[in-house]
Amino acid sequence: MQQIAKFIYFKILGWKLNGAFPSHLDKFVAIVVPHTSWWDFLLGLLIRAVWQEEINFVGKKSLFKAPFGWFFRWTGGAPIDRTKTNDTVKATAAIFSERKKFRLALSPEGTRKKVEKWKTGFYFIAKTANVPIVLVAFDYGKKEIKVSEPLMPTEDKDADFKKYHAFFEGVEGKH
Repeated sequence: MQQIAKFIYFKILGWKLNGAFPSHLDKFVAIVVPHTSWWDFLLGLLIRAVWQEEINFVGKKSLFKAPFGWFFRWTGGAPIDRTKTNDTVKATAAIFSERKKFRLALSPEGTRKKVEKWKTGFYFIAKTANVPIVLVAFDYGKKEIKVSEPLMPTEDKDADFKKYHAFFEGVEGKH
């Protein structure tokens, strides 16, 4: 499967990799930016096959019911109760303590539309779970996936976010 994924990613699609997947880490939060298309999910599944690594995501628990719940679990999904009465940050951070390996990929934009400001949940999930953040850029302009070194969130959120935003500067989404 890896050879087929590599052939599709590198030869057919003509994409490149810049940086390495942190395979030495069992737990981290990966933020993937920009998220402008449902194609991002397919690209994520493809690069996961290229790397042959387990990468997870969370989704509203209704996605994990029949008839497609098996598919979302098979692709690395974990159901989460996102109702207003539930603390989504704490509930997501708890998954890190429940599992030996959990590499959470999510989009800080929270939508596929252009946004002026990211949601901050990923940051507080990483802080609560005491895991690093890995920055992953899906750059359709350069046809490249760029991966940062793992970064532990500090007590200076503004400085951390400046660093994160600088990493994604000039990256083009699909739309």
